[in-house]
Amino acid sequence: MILCKIKQLRLARGWTLDDLVAKMGGIVTKQAISKYELGKSYPSPQVLMRMADAFNVKAAYLIAEPEYKIEVIAYRKKTTLGEKEQKRIENTIKEGLCQRVRIQNLVCFDVALDVPVQKFKIKEIDDVEAAANHLRAMWHLGQEQIANLTTVLENKPVHILEIDVGDKFDGIAAVALKGKSVKGVTIAVRKETAGERRRLNLAHELGHLVLDVPEDINQEKAAFRFGAAFLAPKECILREVGAKRLTISLNEMFILKNKFGMSVQALLYRLKDLGVISDSYCTRWFRYISRVGWKRQEPNILPVEKGNWLKQNVYKAVAENLMGDKEAETILKENIDIKTPLSLEKARSFMKLSLEERRKLLGGQAERGLDLYNNDRQRDLWQSGDFFE
Repeated sequence: MILCKIKQLRLARGWTLDDLVAKMGGIVTKQAISKYELGKSYPSPQVLMRMADAFNVKAAYLIAEPEYKIEVIAYRKKTTLGEKEQKRIENTIKEGLCQRVRIQNLVCFDVALDVPVQKFKIKEIDDVEAAANHLRAMWHLGQEQIANLTTVLENKPVHILEIDVGDKFDGIAAVALKGKSVKGVTIAVRKETAGERRRLNLAHELGHLVLDVPEDINQEKAAFRFGAAFLAPKECILREVGAKRLTISLNEMFILKNKFGMSVQALLYRLKDLGVISDSYCTRWFRYISRVGWKRQEPNILPVEKGNWLKQNVYKAVAENLMGDKEAETILKENIDIKTPLSLEKARSFMKLSLEERRKLLGGQAERGLDLYNNDRQRDLWQSGDFFE
């Protein structure tokens, strides 16, 4: 299935056929590459090696059969997102998720996927609240605010991908299927965004992953409601704010923003949905937000949560000799420096020796140890004065 891999990698990098020809030093034409992608011809070993170098992958990766089918669950985008950019994002997701599932299988074999993909059936919009509470209970999160949503998701594991793209893109959720079995899930979000927006985007896409929403209910509205309920449970937010409020100060809203990790605007919608504030009071707030220019970016921007799953497990794979340094650097997009303790290197070298060589080496070390012990014993006697008795 080489045609799938070539086209997927090319589109993920945003390259045209001419771009790939240039990356390969012009050894083939774009017509030839098009035939490879369509399965009408097969590249020679030389061309295959040059193509692998251009993509910075192993040649074996290009010719291996795809192990998983990647299926997009939801794709939030604005109408101005171009077709080429959309294809780049989708193929970046496919490449990234396959990569992470492979790492997951290499080093996390004892970690089970704990994501109920489209298991919560929604009959009406209010059912979303129960779904959010059910998932929090499954994941033992209680009813308090979530300190780090990224860590919670990565522990399940939900793979979080950062996409370098403009603000026309918000998020996308996808699953890796082997037959009908879900083997991995991902949420992709825009790389450059405020921390509070990132958290809601993650929770929103999590809603798309776990909810089964009928066609007569707006999927985006259901996912947004789920995300807000997951980050700010009803019990917790009513305890903090109260069941009914006529007014809320700006300073109080900023405190709530820091507490729940949500934007003021998302919190206002949450309070309105729970009946804490009226529709008219919420509208007055949004008029103020628009007037002061906070609609796109609010004050008190929260830091972006950073995940450690990928880096930690790539380093683990390298340390266990399951992955080479070059491949690790390609995945992490940075140089790596893994220092193995000298004692461990010696232990590995020792285990490579024959049984006879190991016995001989251990015997010599035992004799040296006895000499050191006798020398230390003589020194102790000298210092204590017993040496002359």
